[in-house]
Amino acid sequence: MTEIAAKKKRFTKKEWSWILYDWANSVYATNIMAAIFPILFVQIAGESGDQAWAYGTSIATFIVALLAPFLGALADFKGMKKKLFTVFMLAGVVFTALIACTNDWKIMLVGYVISRIGFAGSNLFYDSFLTDVTDNKRMDKVSSWGYAMGYIGGSTIPFVISIALLLLMDYNTFSQKFSIIITSVWWIVFSIPFLKNVKQEHYVEANTKNFFKETILNTWQTAKDIFKHKGLFIFIVAYFFYIDGVGTIINVSTAYGSSLGLGSTGMIIALLVTQIVAMPCSILFPKIAEKITARKALMAAILVYVFICIVGFYMGYSLEPHQKAVEDKYSASITYDANVKAEADMRNTCISLFTGENSAEEAQKKLNDMTEEEKAASPNIVGMLEQVITFSDNEENKQLLDNFHSAIRFSSLLFWGMAVLVGTVQGGIQAVSRSYFGKIVPKERSNEFFGFFDIFGKFASVMGPALYAVIADLTGRSSYGVLCLILLFLIGFVMLLLGKKHMEEAES
Repeated sequence: MTEIAAKKKRFTKKEWSWILYDWANSVYATNIMAAIFPILFVQIAGESGDQAWAYGTSIATFIVALLAPFLGALADFKGMKKKLFTVFMLAGVVFTALIACTNDWKIMLVGYVISRIGFAGSNLFYDSFLTDVTDNKRMDKVSSWGYAMGYIGGSTIPFVISIALLLLMDYNTFSQKFSIIITSVWWIVFSIPFLKNVKQEHYVEANTKNFFKETILNTWQTAKDIFKHKGLFIFIVAYFFYIDGVGTIINVSTAYGSSLGLGSTGMIIALLVTQIVAMPCSILFPKIAEKITARKALMAAILVYVFICIVGFYMGYSLEPHQKAVEDKYSASITYDANVKAEADMRNTCISLFTGENSAEEAQKKLNDMTEEEKAASPNIVGMLEQVITFSDNEENKQLLDNFHSAIRFSSLLFWGMAVLVGTVQGGIQAVSRSYFGKIVPKERSNEFFGFFDIFGKFASVMGPALYAVIADLTGRSSYGVLCLILLFLIGFVMLLLGKKHMEEAES
């Protein structure tokens, strides 16, 4: 290989700086959005904490989705993209740090909403900078390395450090606050190369006299252009459906596993495995796209997700009958008042105890922790715990529990298999979708188009979870909710399949 060819294969300073921002901000997605801060917030906010959290998340997502096309059009004017990126990034960093400086849940919620707007807004500009740092031939590779570094960097290293400290310090206040502070520090430190080396290369000249009016007109023109160009329109609608499926699997996987009684520790470790597997697979995916075309690579990834949905469905379908049999048998032998929250919660806790092999010991520990006054005041709770202790004494019940535990072990293995499968395509499908979109839009108006790309991605995260919840509620089985997600992937697949001609025209 010649020296010139070798240099072409290496990442440039601009490309590396762009890639490092994914490494910088991915810690926010794990520590603040998903794993650690939500638990701390609910603990401080109290009984309605989960509802306040959900409202805050919805408000932040809605604001960014609503502003994305306008911000995109504004950022395409000369010199504006970097300024807007910096404002949103700093807002994210500063207000994340603010969360750690207070124990007032209302201030924490405001800090979270603004920080999430900063996180999502900076990502909008970050995505569109892809067209400024590299060319079409290298776009798949650079985009995929961004996701890969995000998985192994921000999503894993500071997350593992935070989890280790939480476990060592028994989830005390310092360890919880540390997981928030490390998010801000990691984010700002690894953003420095981006701030120094990445510049807006493609732009449109602004008419300073009619700046606002021109932005509005450009936003409207971009919307019309998307509808006018069939290849672009087909891709973005297909993306809307299949990325909704991808996002839904990310968002409901642990909730689904918990509803089936799978152990929390095992699921968290499995999700860490997903992150680790996703890193090399994200790098490999653009090479596959280069050989078979990006469109076919996306279709292949969609088929993998269809298989994941089938495995996820069978994981629940094979376990739910055993789960119901144990629940019905146990419920028939206890007395409790469903209108008393403490008793209803204890019933669910006792049923979940059966997911472990040491259910009697765990129930005895809970009983021992109760004072005599508490026992006297809550005879039904005492009765439920005593039933857990004696439940397996009966041979029929013992066989029922043995069958249930066997089904739990099998489903846990399937969950691990799904975690690995998701890791093989999760980063790749997102990275190649981003780079493919970057190839087929005008470079000088990339931010306008990425604004609409972002809004489709944001609103897509509404439909899938709703479909899962409605089907699960109607059928009484969460497994059918997972099965129905196949519909989203199939719609995306069919659109990419039938839109071949128009998409190829868009590429050229």
